[in-house]
Amino acid sequence: MIDVHTWPTPNGHKVHIMLEETGLEYRVHPVNIREGDQFKPTFLEISPNNRIPAIVDDDGPGGKPISLFESGAILLYLASKTASLLPVDIVERWTCVQWLMWQMGGLGPMMGQANHFRRYAKDKIEYAIDRYTSEANRLTNVLDKRLAESEYVASDEYSIADISIFPWLRGAETRGVMLDDYPNVKRWFNGINARPAVQRGLKVLADAQSSAPHDPKSWEIMFGKTQFQRR
Repeated sequence: MIDVHTWPTPNGHKVHIMLEETGLEYRVHPVNIREGDQFKPTFLEISPNNRIPAIVDDDGPGGKPISLFESGAILLYLASKTASLLPVDIVERWTCVQWLMWQMGGLGPMMGQANHFRRYAKDKIEYAIDRYTSEANRLTNVLDKRLAESEYVASDEYSIADISIFPWLRGAETRGVMLDDYPNVKRWFNGINARPAVQRGLKVLADAQSSAPHDPKSWEIMFGKTQFQRR
């Protein structure tokens, strides 16, 4: 059994989708990041960077429990555990890993920054909005060019590279990215979105996520000084 400590964010959905695709049995433990659950000592024990998602696999290597944080590391671990969604061919495997790293180091952070400055920053700083919106579009164009030559991101087979990138393209317009401007990305996105396991993964904690504006307390927890305190 795998215990998943998570919330319905793009990074959380990566792991939800992966678990549904692999058919592994799991339990969901909500970590309400608007209320500060990510700072609780019990969560910090398995995710010292106070970020979701994190997992605890009771049946880890050698039958011993293992805990993991960082969504990319979790995807690699689950792919290894199930021998699935990571290409066997060595060239395709490293192509998959490089696109996973591209998402972790580029697309995710830049989409996140674009989202923050466009939607949540109290001061509308045009320089920041333009910078991160432009970078989000530049990265989406990189992906579009890649998908012009390959059905999926790493190769012609669906993999953890696709799973890692897909959630960040949901609601792309809030980051200033219009998928209609990127036909190859739109084709790829629609195909993945239609997968039954993906739809099941997206339903995890779907009722828990609030679309209501942040009140002063939740804004401070999410974006203020609370997150920078030493713990």
